[in-house]
Amino acid sequence: MNTSLILENVLSPPILFFFLGALAVLLKSDLEIPAPLPKLFSLYLLLAIGFKGGLELQNSNLSGPLVPTILAAIFMSLLIPIICFFILRLKLNVFNSAAIAAAYGSISAVTFITAESFLSNQNIPFDGFMVAALAMMESPAIIVGLLLVKVAGPKERPKERQMKWLEILHESLLNSSVYLLLGSLLIGFLTAAFNPSGVTKMQPFTGSLFYGVECFFLLDMGIVALQRLPALKKAGSFLIAFAVFMPVFNALIGIFVAKALNLGPGNALLFVVLCASASYLAVPTAMRMTVPEAKASFYISTTLGLTFPFNIVIGIPIYMGLVNHFIPITN
Repeated sequence: MNTSLILENVLSPPILFFFLGALAVLLKSDLEIPAPLPKLFSLYLLLAIGFKGGLELQNSNLSGPLVPTILAAIFMSLLIPIICFFILRLKLNVFNSAAIAAAYGSISAVTFITAESFLSNQNIPFDGFMVAALAMMESPAIIVGLLLVKVAGPKERPKERQMKWLEILHESLLNSSVYLLLGSLLIGFLTAAFNPSGVTKMQPFTGSLFYGVECFFLLDMGIVALQRLPALKKAGSFLIAFAVFMPVFNALIGIFVAKALNLGPGNALLFVVLCASASYLAVPTAMRMTVPEAKASFYISTTLGLTFPFNIVIGIPIYMGLVNHFIPITN
């Protein structure tokens, strides 16, 4: 493993701002980002990567690795929750196991964005169609998690906790992040195809501003992540270990799938990051609504308090080192 990759990543402005936010909590500073802004930053980042992904998608070879990669991404979002569930069942009940498994089968868009910035800093090319894989991996994991509750959970649950599948499908397929990503992807694709001047007009918004907004968002994420750390004590050593080692295990599976797909190093890293990341937004929202028996402190503190900072600080460089080791640069 090339430790210089980790050092270069840690010293990049977005990660340094993440540390700045975390340090503010440790030092008990009154620094805070007003409540509406983090949501706005999140929506902006999703819109920008979706739009840029659509532009690149229009210029890419649709007969190449696009469809196989998206199908493989969906397959991984179905497989990972099942693997996680059986590991978690060693210590936890059905409800907590299914909720956490769904979170780890889903994705973190911010981790994906950080990986894109890492690749850009390393001058490693990647394709815009990976954004489509990002959008496709969130919903299946939610559905698998709920099916695990249905199959492995008690046959009789209180009436108010019975699953309403139409509402579940609506929430998993049309939640804000999936909807905005897919919509922005389509708009970027149509703009590049039929209105090239629109691409130029959007560039200052989706291009020049992007890095600064990412830094601001990670500043807030540093604050929130460290605030979640105390809840990890309640989760116990088993979940703490799970939150660190499960992403690495999922990344290793992702590397061999990426190799089978013949993805280049840049696309391979993004695919691996999708496999290794965990949702702390969409899945918790769905789980709170449909599996109230699961402890939110478990699936939020593990994903946001530990897995997210692990991935963006040292996970991404480690995964890049593994990609370089297992996948020849010539691919």
